Amino acid sequence: MNLSAKLHETARAVPAKPAYYFMGNPTAYGELDAAVTKFASGLEQLGIKQGDNVALLLGNSPYFVISLYGALRLGATVIPVNPLYSADEISYILTNGDVKAVVSLDLLLPVAEKSHHLLPAIEHYIICDSNQPEAAGIKAEELSIYSKMKPFTNVLASGRLDYIGPELDEDDTAIILYTSGTTGKPKGAMLTHKNLYSNAIDTGAYLKMDENDRIITALPMFHVFCLTVALNAPLMRGATMLIAPRFSPKEIFDLARECEATIFAGVPTMYNFLLQFVGAGGNVEDFKHVRLCVSGGASMPVALLYNFEKTFNVRVSEGYGLSEASPVTCFNPLDRERKPGSIGTSIVNVENKVVNELGEELPPGQVGELIVRGPNVMKGYYKMPEETAATIKDGWLYTGDLARMDEEGYFYIVDRKKDMVIVGGYNVYPREVEEVLYDHPGIVEAAVLGVPDPDFGEAVVAYVVPKSPALTAEELRDFCAAHLAKYKVPKTIEFLEELPKNTTGKILRRALRSQVAEAAKNK
Repeated sequence: MNLSAKLHETARAVPAKPAYYFMGNPTAYGELDAAVTKFASGLEQLGIKQGDNVALLLGNSPYFVISLYGALRLGATVIPVNPLYSADEISYILTNGDVKAVVSLDLLLPVAEKSHHLLPAIEHYIICDSNQPEAAGIKAEELSIYSKMKPFTNVLASGRLDYIGPELDEDDTAIILYTSGTTGKPKGAMLTHKNLYSNAIDTGAYLKMDENDRIITALPMFHVFCLTVALNAPLMRGATMLIAPRFSPKEIFDLARECEATIFAGVPTMYNFLLQFVGAGGNVEDFKHVRLCVSGGASMPVALLYNFEKTFNVRVSEGYGLSEASPVTCFNPLDRERKPGSIGTSIVNVENKVVNELGEELPPGQVGELIVRGPNVMKGYYKMPEETAATIKDGWLYTGDLARMDEEGYFYIVDRKKDMVIVGGYNVYPREVEEVLYDHPGIVEAAVLGVPDPDFGEAVVAYVVPKSPALTAEELRDFCAAHLAKYKVPKTIEFLEELPKNTTGKILRRALRSQVAEAAKNK
């Protein structure tokens, strides 16, 4: 069984049941499955074959769902890409990912055009109508990629309803998720049909999701958290998605009330904004049907968790995952004690344990690296055998996160072994931002850290040594904005005379953090 086959099975069983609501309109499982079949057939008619890579540059919409499952039904490999990425970031993923076709919103045509000369392997741009006034000003016929453009509606209309896709092997790569690497270049985690199907089924079962549930899908669909918890799991369990094009507290309150939502999944930042909206237009009664809230992407402050639960009278279950594990490995259980500050216990069919530097399991209470094993663990990084070998050892995925386990099997993340910064649930690796800063001619050296932020959990702060005192923070922020997604751009830029280093010249982040903290204390 795989995601596409299970969707088809559910559509045959309950063809009239709503699979999702979008902009107030329902789409039944039968309608969705028919669209998926036709889109798969339409892709085949364009020359897309089993094993080809298809990128999705889309926001939350039916376009994403149909494109994802249509490509999977054809046996193609899907590469979801954050549409907020800069042209440079998108170009790298499309090139490294050997992409043959791109499904994109019309609003992103200028980005595609800017990158086109670097992407000769792309044969088709399948364009989705955003219905946004900004798109009306884009003259598609004047773009160099115009000859490769096809409207999404045409591809869909050209497909056959009697199309039968190829037999899919459970170990075939279904999705490649690019994660920011510590080297500054993203790595493509190859997730198989088995990885994705097993994690969606097991996560849905662990959360007791069923056909009566209506899940608010406000997390970005290209992100693995949403992909499994708020998209694949609901469809695998016969539930209904309530698709939000974007996260807006008012829109989420409205959606919860109008569609009687039962589950909300989000990152801590979202919970913070929803809580702040109460009294400013948000009525907690709008959430009266919500039985469960799921949090992930970053640790939720215990105070926020308690305040949200008390205000909305609903349980918040924190979990843990990573792209390389499809992503879920732990959740706080629903049938026994929920421990604030914990990521919970291992979900069914997945093992987690804490080990020392020799890979030996540590007793409860001791801190070590969290490692994971199960049917959800990726097959490896795309075209990176050495990185794969360093990350997966004897079937265990080494997460790079430091954790401890208590006597009852609950895990706690203590710190990140890597220097990742999490901004509103999005991962930002310092090296990635530093490389952009180093490209600026006015910088001698730079280091990036994450600092606590009341709205987004963490904020990116850059510490730079300039060549000239004339260099301004505004100039550097504008430079970064031209090469990085908005959430990766440093919120603050501080100028220093020098950065702390060891004897080999390596910049010491820990010493820098201490130096900054000491300076703040003495102000």
